[in-house]
Amino acid sequence: MRALFGHDESVAALREGLDSGRLHHAWLITGPRGIGKSLFAHKAALRVLAQGQGPVQEAGLDVREGHPAARLVAAGSHPDLMQLERLTKENGTDLARSITVAQVRGLQRLFATTSSYSPWRVVVIDAADDLEPGGANALLKSLEEPRPSSLFLLVSHAPERLLPTIRSRCRLLRLATLGEADMQKALQSALPDAAPPEITALAEAGEGAPGKAIAHRGLDVSSLDSAMRRIAEGGDPTNQHRSELAQSLALKSAQPRYEAFLARAPSFIAAAARRRRGGQLAEAVRLWEQASTLATVAVRQSLDAQATVFEMGTLLAGLSDRTAKA
Repeated sequence: MRALFGHDESVAALREGLDSGRLHHAWLITGPRGIGKSLFAHKAALRVLAQGQGPVQEAGLDVREGHPAARLVAAGSHPDLMQLERLTKENGTDLARSITVAQVRGLQRLFATTSSYSPWRVVVIDAADDLEPGGANALLKSLEEPRPSSLFLLVSHAPERLLPTIRSRCRLLRLATLGEADMQKALQSALPDAAPPEITALAEAGEGAPGKAIAHRGLDVSSLDSAMRRIAEGGDPTNQHRSELAQSLALKSAQPRYEAFLARAPSFIAAAARRRRGGQLAEAVRLWEQASTLATVAVRQSLDAQATVFEMGTLLAGLSDRTAKA
């Protein structure tokens, strides 16, 4: 299992409960996408299962690869662990839209018998946001009446969308984006073949989220940043730059770069807003709100890529002093 970087306070909170024998039965692990919430949950699950078999010497949530629990988890065959996630459809590539009620009810198999290797039985739900309504209600029953030595680890990107009754049964762990040093370490660990300049560029693109940075690898995000900077600084009075960008990102082969652009443009505007004051700040915030909405709607409604990029470019151009004076 990969190393976990950062999140020291959350690691300490879970370890304190585990080591003291007062581990809460349900934890809601939240935070931005790509920061390691899923990895945290899976490492926590392994640590609890391993420590249930006896003392574990490794620090944090680490467990040595040769530990019996680690071998079983790696093989996907630990009898005291169940993981709920969206299943793969019959075509073998696409994922189902949700975690079904049938999957949640399948947890009964885990609790129908005594645990095999330690007192603990652990459930990882990644992500709880994907639960269909019936599944969420079925899960609530388990959280309200937990079995002895049961542990639920719920990953959530948008906890506000979960049932309030589910949230109230969980202890909240809010993971934050990584600092610069941890970001560098995480990328160096995940991408051992990457040269230092690439690591630096990806770290900047990831904005504290290693998963986001890795997803941007090979997409030449630095050229996207340069294009956005050119539009934002000069205002693009002839529409040339935003037209060229829109045409290049409208190609079917450019879909990953198009999605990266949609993800980065609101962040670019937000960064510009943080450098402003007064009326300029208010205007930048307005542009950021519009850009965030456009990025979300464009993905959900499959808007025309070329028109979307051009419109986003217009919002970027609104940051220019030249545009403001026009």
